[in-house]
Amino acid sequence: MYTVFSTFDVPNEKAEEVINIYKNRSRSVDNAEGFVDFLLLQNDKRAGELTVQLIFSTKEDYLKWVRSEEFKKIHDLEKKYPDKELAAVIPTVKQYKVVAK
Repeated sequence: MYTVFSTFDVPNEKAEEVINIYKNRSRSVDNAEGFVDFLLLQNDKRAGELTVQLIFSTKEDYLKWVRSEEFKKIHDLEKKYPDKELAAVIPTVKQYKVVAK
């Protein structure tokens, strides 16, 4: 398995707004080849620190998703989000292969 963490900070008062966006996400990644799971994590001590975790069967499946038209569409929409502060957020992305379970 292969997992990717995208961590970003938003103002604490906007955290719930962002959480609701993810609760109502398009779910197009769910149909990607090799997709296993999606989680949105919130730091227990810093409400504005959020992490998206994606799990794929393989790194190759993840890379296919990242290169797909659906991925590009979703990320283009993020750049056009009306709240310019949120639209400007750039996540820190870390990628891992699962070596034990």
